[in-house]
Amino acid sequence: MIERAGAGPLRRLVVLRHAKSAWPVDVADHERPLAPRGRRDAPAAGRALAEADCLPDLALCSTAVRARRTWDLAAAEWGTPPRVRFDRRLYAAAAPGLLTVVHEVPAEVETLLLIGHNPGLEELVLALAGDGLDDTVEQVRTKFPTSAIAVLSWRGTTWRALAPGAALLTSVTVPRGERK
Repeated sequence: MIERAGAGPLRRLVVLRHAKSAWPVDVADHERPLAPRGRRDAPAAGRALAEADCLPDLALCSTAVRARRTWDLAAAEWGTPPRVRFDRRLYAAAAPGLLTVVHEVPAEVETLLLIGHNPGLEELVLALAGDGLDDTVEQVRTKFPTSAIAVLSWRGTTWRALAPGAALLTSVTVPRGERK
């Protein structure tokens, strides 16, 4: 992993867009469940994070049903899931609101998983990425689909120090589960 300039430990912000959701009639947006593809892709996202040695110390998750279920299925792929905090502010939040929530994370957390929604997550990744490996920034600009995972690395003594342009976008993946 390439290190960004700065003081403090190397930290990672792992951004996971919820898996593909269904659109049932007469169901409020916040209550929408995962679609069959989402139920396949969420565990694949969990496996991808484990294989990349990118398991979080803490997860922050939107309270929307599709985000919570993405968390449940992804975390089930790990031996011991980390603490999770469900935060309504992450539902339909824009980048500044998401960053406000991230700034509240305790300093002892080195790897943070953020599970939420577009367009806010895409905006956050692009705002924080001062640079990227290979074509990662362009990948996010082009499309940040459901189940996409972006990993941002930076150095800082607290999460409050994370600022626009301060991170390096090290990877972007879009795990997909296999049809049965």
